[in-house]
Amino acid sequence: MVQSYPAAAIEILLVEDSPSDATLTMRNLEQSKLTNRVTWLEDGETAMRYLRQTGEYTQSLRPDLVLLDLNLPGLDGREVLHEIKTDPHLRTIPVVVLTTSAREADILAAYEMNVNCYITKPVDIQQFIQVIQLINDFWLTIVKLPPT
Repeated sequence: MVQSYPAAAIEILLVEDSPSDATLTMRNLEQSKLTNRVTWLEDGETAMRYLRQTGEYTQSLRPDLVLLDLNLPGLDGREVLHEIKTDPHLRTIPVVVLTTSAREADILAAYEMNVNCYITKPVDIQQFIQVIQLINDFWLTIVKLPPT
């Protein structure tokens, strides 16, 4: 007899300054068949404190996946991506850029900084929901994430 155990929850860090985009993303991620926990932060400085477990985030859980907007107030997503991918303790965390920018320069720069995936947010709400479901299906079901 094979016993199955519930899979550990997948920790997702959503760094997004738009409350409506964040709500829509979280709602769709929560509909997953997998157990996941989403932490939403609205700016890059807070995200880096969370990832480095400093300040009020000394007990934060290391995310299995980061969903990152590029256009953030203060420390923007480009700088957050750079900090994650140059930090030996954070660089193995997969980062998916989910942003409105379709600029070739942003796409190239993100890949040069070792982003794992770059997705331009669709304007249409139904397409946006479909993109979130595809992220969920691919990154949380198919891909083997590194151990935390």
